[in-house]
Amino acid sequence: IYESELLCSAKRELDNTQREDKSRRKEDGKARQVETPMLHMIPGGAAARPFMTDHNDLNIKQYMRISPELHLKQLVVGGLDRVYEIGKQFRNEGIDLIHNPEFTTCEFYMAYADYHDLMEMTEDMLSGMVKELTGGYKVKFHANGYNKEPIEIDFTPPFRRIDMIADLEKMANLNIPKYLASEEANKYLIDACARFDVECAHPMTSARLLDKLVGHFLEGTCVNPTFIMNHPEIMSPLAKSHRSIKGLTERFELFINQHEICNAYTELNDPVVQRQRFADQLKDRQSGDDEAMAMDEAFCTALEYGLPPTGGWGLGIDRLAMLLTDSQNIKEVILFPAMKPQDEPAAARGTLEEIHSNSWSFAFCFD
Repeated sequence: IYESELLCSAKRELDNTQREDKSRRKEDGKARQVETPMLHMIPGGAAARPFMTDHNDLNIKQYMRISPELHLKQLVVGGLDRVYEIGKQFRNEGIDLIHNPEFTTCEFYMAYADYHDLMEMTEDMLSGMVKELTGGYKVKFHANGYNKEPIEIDFTPPFRRIDMIADLEKMANLNIPKYLASEEANKYLIDACARFDVECAHPMTSARLLDKLVGHFLEGTCVNPTFIMNHPEIMSPLAKSHRSIKGLTERFELFINQHEICNAYTELNDPVVQRQRFADQLKDRQSGDDEAMAMDEAFCTALEYGLPPTGGWGLGIDRLAMLLTDSQNIKEVILFPAMKPQDEPAAARGTLEEIHSNSWSFAFCFD
């Protein structure tokens, strides 16, 4: 079945590339909202644990999508130079103030753009949005609770920029080995986390250790919109290698109020390098990291047809809505958030029919 999917994917790339669709050609240069599958054969496009389900008729495992990224880039390969999708993602993770297992993102992919272009677009869009909504660039946010004084978040462009490795080394007084995939670097990062009491659950891969150190030292400084940029290759399997700094990528994450809002990068478009990145991720999966990406041969085959230089961008709409509505809990901006089941037995809650008949009375009673 997987080989069949691979052949169908290759045929779609050729069809899209060769087709003389006049109605589509008229749309050249315009952004196109598209829809990509919710059910995936291989979960990809992000580091996350997926929800798994069964396809009864085909007798195969499938996964709820954790990101539309790989499918959207295949559309760029097929000739749609600018595509975007607003839709649900599903990640099998914990529930807290800023996480919900299903959430909404906006992603777009733009041929002939890089991460510098995307940073400027992000600044223009978010600062312009805030100014249109509030009349200025500053918003009040009750980060410490409604019973405390609100903080001020300043969206005035340009946004602050932090170089991930260089600024981490400065702030923590570290000298991280340059070859981050080495055992030497892994041991150094383990020791650094121990020295600063930074907890990292097993498996302690270098990517996970770096993520914890960045969270401890850098993310807490990002109250106003701040780009943390130039992530290592070991943390960014889908991002293009940096044009001048070996071992890093052309990637940024936008943090506001200490939380990630946006993730973007110049897309990796070399199929040989992409296969090697997936293979490196597979090693992490085999060591116990169930959030590491899996090999996706269909996507690598698509890259062989030619992905032009492309910038890719994704933003969490729910978290942005929290900031703009002064909401401290993601449940406040999702009409039907995931909820923990009540403790009392089913009999005490009534029959299924009673629950359905009275659903209107508690559907919006969020805790």
